[in-house]
Amino acid sequence: MTSDHAATSDHAADIDRHVRIYITVFVALMVLTIITVAISRVHLPVPIAVTLALIVATIKGSLVACYFMHLVSEKKLILAVLVLTAVFFAALLALPVFTVSDGYGVHE
Repeated sequence: MTSDHAATSDHAADIDRHVRIYITVFVALMVLTIITVAISRVHLPVPIAVTLALIVATIKGSLVACYFMHLVSEKKLILAVLVLTAVFFAALLALPVFTVSDGYGVHE
């Protein structure tokens, strides 16, 4: 009977720890949302405002993916696939920058 009580107590402590982490991530997401709104209200130059907003959005997306989608506890293979996807995504976003700067498609 004592071992059942100890196992239940450990299980309850584990649940409390997970709930505390979820609440902390939720509060961080709310703070970052407020920061995003503040960035939009402050009259910054557009490139700086967009850069800051994208940095905050990346942090928020990372928090959601890591904790609410449980990627923090996933195996290395899944994380490697996620990193590879992010690299290809960044390459696709950078592609227009390289094609615009070479003058292709510019009619003079």
